[in-house]
Amino acid sequence: MKTTTHHPATQCGAPAVRAVRGATQTTYDTPRLIEKATGELLTEIMRRNGLAQEDFISILFTATPDLSSAYPAATARELGLTDVPLMCATEIAVPGSLSRTIRILAHVHTPKTREAIRHVYLGGTKVLRPDLTTADTGSTPPLPQGE
Repeated sequence: MKTTTHHPATQCGAPAVRAVRGATQTTYDTPRLIEKATGELLTEIMRRNGLAQEDFISILFTATPDLSSAYPAATARELGLTDVPLMCATEIAVPGSLSRTIRILAHVHTPKTREAIRHVYLGGTKVLRPDLTTADTGSTPPLPQGE
């Protein structure tokens, strides 16, 4: 039986540290498409969770090995996250895994409970975590096409 305990900080609505996950895809490996997809994903994570730039503690970006023309973190800097620690890494090249995928693990300050966090999987990446995308609200942007 699963028991739920609440951290004292969240009982009063005080901010707690939470992790927010997300993923998106691009159609090709170009800097412009990586920037566009990363920007859409970050913007949607912020919108669905009511986050402001000052709520971010750190963000880890990963990209599949077939995406190497740009750093996803550079887009976060362009969006104003200039004082947030950011890091990029390459996903493990597992045979049969989803291609051209950018993932985010963001640590944020929020009064939301863990259950209230909305993880964001856009486009074809919904197959990665269908258990987390069934309650998604809002529109899902299409994959960026062409340049």
